[in-house]
Amino acid sequence: MTSESSDLLAPLDLAFWSIESAEHPMHLGALGVFTADSPSAAAHAAELLAARAAAVPGLRLRIRRVLLPLGGAARHPAPGFDPLDHVRLAAPVRDFHAAAGALLQQPLDRDRPPWEAHVLPGADGGSFAVLFKFHHALADGLRALTLAAAVMDPAASTAPTAVRAAHPREHPQEHPPWWRALDPRELPGLVAAVPGRAASAALAAVGDAGRALGIGAAVARATWGTRSSAALTSRPTGTRRTAGVLLDLDDVHRVRKTAGGTVNDVLITVVAGALRRWLDERGDGSDGVAPRALVPVSRRRPRAAHPQGNRLSGYLVRLPVDDPAPLARLAAVRAAMDRNKDAGPTRGAGAVALLADHVPSLGHRVGGRSLAHAARLLFDVLVTSVPLPSLGLALGGCPLTEVYPFAPLAHGQALAVAVSTYRGRVHYGLVADAAAVPDLERLAACVRAELAGLVAACDDRTSLIPDPRAT
Repeated sequence: MTSESSDLLAPLDLAFWSIESAEHPMHLGALGVFTADSPSAAAHAAELLAARAAAVPGLRLRIRRVLLPLGGAARHPAPGFDPLDHVRLAAPVRDFHAAAGALLQQPLDRDRPPWEAHVLPGADGGSFAVLFKFHHALADGLRALTLAAAVMDPAASTAPTAVRAAHPREHPQEHPPWWRALDPRELPGLVAAVPGRAASAALAAVGDAGRALGIGAAVARATWGTRSSAALTSRPTGTRRTAGVLLDLDDVHRVRKTAGGTVNDVLITVVAGALRRWLDERGDGSDGVAPRALVPVSRRRPRAAHPQGNRLSGYLVRLPVDDPAPLARLAAVRAAMDRNKDAGPTRGAGAVALLADHVPSLGHRVGGRSLAHAARLLFDVLVTSVPLPSLGLALGGCPLTEVYPFAPLAHGQALAVAVSTYRGRVHYGLVADAAAVPDLERLAACVRAELAGLVAACDDRTSLIPDPRAT
C-alpha cells in the first residue's frame, strides 16, 4: 500500500477493479488471427511482443491501494517489470476460440500489471493467433486498442492519431505540491476569486446531483415491467466459451442504404434478429421477449491529457426480438438509438456508469460486489462496438486477417457481444458462460443468417419500387 500517487484510478476504473470476482473477471479481450509465413512465426511473434511491451510505459503499470482517498487505488510503475510474465507461447492448438474461452475465464494476476498476451500457434502451421487480455480498470476498448497497436509492427503507427499520440504521455505525471507552484503575487487575485469559484462549484454540485437523480429515475423506469429470456440469465460458473462471426461490411452498407439508419443500427439489429432465431431454434420462444441491451458510448477525446482508464457512458436499448419482420426490427432499433442520441450520453438509464463518480472510493471497495449484482437488473446483454484502424496491421511481418473483440460478462448474465469492422469485414466476438450457453456456435450461425435475412428483405423492398424507365 502506498500513501500517495499522481495517477489515482478514476471512480469508474475503481468500480471495475472492485466488482471483479473469480467467476466474473473484469478484463477485455481480443483474439487476432495472423497468417504465418514460416513454422517459427508464432515463436518469433512472442519474442517481438515481449520486446516491444517492455518499451510501452502503459504496460508497466500495476494497480495498488492508496491510503488517501480511503478505499482508493492508483496505477504505479511495477518494480522489476518482466514482460515474460505477461507474454506466453502456447502449444499448437486446433481451435483458436476454444483456447480463447479457456484463457478468458482465468482472472489476471492483480499483483502485476493487469494484462496478458497469449500466442497460440495453429496446429496446421499456416496461422497463429494472439489473445490479448486487458483489465477494464486499465483500459476501455479504445485504450486497449492503443496498447495493442503499440506492440504491432511499426506500420501500425499509421493507425488513428489517438493511438500514436497516447504513447509519449503514458508515464504518470509527477506534480509538485500546489504551494510550491504558487507565486505570492497571485495571492490577492486568488483570494478575491474564492467567493465566485465557491458559488460556481456549488452550482456544479447541484447540477451533478440533479443529473444523478435523473439517471437513477431512468434506471427505475427501465427495470419496471421488462421481459427478457431465461437463456440470457446465468448462475455464475466462471466458465467461458467464445465464438467469432465474419460478415461482409458491404452487406451491412447495402442494408443501411436501403432501410436507413447507421452502420451501428444495423449491427445491433443483427444481434436482435440472431437472438430471435436462436431462441426459437432452442425451443425457448421469442414471443413477448424484448431484452435490454447496454450499448457503451465512449466519452474519450482524442489527444486527451490523461489517456489511461475509462471514459464511458452508455445507451439502453430494448432489442425488438419479438418482432417477426427484419426491417421492422431495424426501424425499432433505429428509433431507440435516435432517442438516446437526442438525449445525449449523460442522461437516461444507460448513463448509469456516470453514477460511479458520485460513489466515494470506500463505497466502491465495500459495495463493489453489490453493484455487480445490480447490473443484472439493469440490462440483459452487452452489445459494444470497438473501433479498429482501417489500414492493415501485422506482427513480425505476418498480416492480421481476423480480429474478434471480447467483452466481460456481467454478474448473472450469459452472453456479451462485441463487434469491430476491419478491412471490409465485420467481426462479431461472442462471449458466453459455457455452462449456460453450450450452443454458442448455433447463435453464431444465427448472426450470419440474420444479416442474410436483412439483405433479402431489402432486395424484396427494392423489387417493389417501380422502375421509372418502365413508364
